[in-house]
Amino acid sequence: MADVTMEKIVSLAKRRGFIYPGSEIYGGLSGTWDYGPFGVELKNNIKNLWWRMFVQDRADMYGIDAAILMNPRAWEASGHVAGFSDPLVECKKCKRRFRADHAGDACPECKGTFGEVRQFNMMFKTHIGAAEDESSVSYLRPETAGGIFVNFKNVVDSLHPKLPFGIAQIGKAFRNEIAPRDFIFRVREMEQMEIEYFVRPGEWEKNFEAWKNAMYGFIDAVGIATDRVHELEVLEGDRAHYSKRTIDFEFEFPFGRKELYGLAYRTDFDLLAHAKHSGAELGYLDDSPDGGGKRIMPHVIEPSFGVERTILALLVSAYREDELGGETRTYLKFNSAAAPIKVAVFPLLKNKPQLVEKARAVFDMIKKDIPQTMWDDNGNIGKRYRRQDEIGTPFCVTIDFDTLEDDTVTVRDRDTGAQERVAVRDLLPRFSAS
Repeated sequence: MADVTMEKIVSLAKRRGFIYPGSEIYGGLSGTWDYGPFGVELKNNIKNLWWRMFVQDRADMYGIDAAILMNPRAWEASGHVAGFSDPLVECKKCKRRFRADHAGDACPECKGTFGEVRQFNMMFKTHIGAAEDESSVSYLRPETAGGIFVNFKNVVDSLHPKLPFGIAQIGKAFRNEIAPRDFIFRVREMEQMEIEYFVRPGEWEKNFEAWKNAMYGFIDAVGIATDRVHELEVLEGDRAHYSKRTIDFEFEFPFGRKELYGLAYRTDFDLLAHAKHSGAELGYLDDSPDGGGKRIMPHVIEPSFGVERTILALLVSAYREDELGGETRTYLKFNSAAAPIKVAVFPLLKNKPQLVEKARAVFDMIKKDIPQTMWDDNGNIGKRYRRQDEIGTPFCVTIDFDTLEDDTVTVRDRDTGAQERVAVRDLLPRFSAS
């Protein structure tokens, strides 16, 4: 694996249409990033794989899509209004603000001294309706879990699931980070893939282990380098207030080993808190043979995945540099599940109508079966190969003059650069087997 630096990752991501700085033509906006044509395909592949593995392929999971704006009392119940904060310091000289735990002993901008540490709530506050007073205050959600807990009763009443079962959601969350940094690692607008898995209190440990193994299964399936992933047992003093056990899955990013995913045992904190503050009955009538018809408050295992950190870990895992044909090249070794483009189709020459016509026919045939197929006739064939390598496209198909004679094409493998002649009729079976 190449010596991966953040400079290389950021440069490739922008150059090849994965990720752009937010609002770039206006000078940007710190902590925001826009996803280009290949970035959004990569993001959707990640989310689709996650949803299929953890919702559609299981019989004990239910998906929801809760609103970003919620009644502010929900965030009071969860503890976010009072306690969702980071330590903040302000430089006495230049007035810049920093997270106290990241700033060091002096201002990194002007070497000035800091004032007293104070807590800064990271929720984005807004107002609902025409009035802008305390009665109209709401918040952009800082996590997706809240929407799951407030819909627990709705899912139980609608579907009558049997314990254990989970509720899953993919959605946006917002945090007013004091110092967003490290590309898309720490941002102000993010997307989370989260599960709240409801269990009987005495069964949390076996379910915790099962979800730990399932998370490793996703890490492997999406293509993150498993040798860069490490478990960290979070100590009691560092855990969230609701957690009795937390494991961080840390990844070796170019800027250090940092949290990629989290797995937490949240006990019954959330359902109890929402039941108390809302007055709703959030207990679960356990009518199983072991439950005896008693009403219990389920406990919760929470596997939490960040989309942006998954993308960054994937880019780092997939980045390669080698020598091919006497030239240095860069390529992204995505697996077939993650690759934003699965196949690229080229006419050898774009000024030869008969080649273009045949190439279009081959392109249309493949795209019907593999939607993430790309047409590329820009530049010479060598430049097209290099471009597709940097996009991470596993296969390139070139239509040449021999194709017009024998209906075979050249299929090039991204990883090895090897080329083989394949009959047009055998292309789809060839790709589906890879």
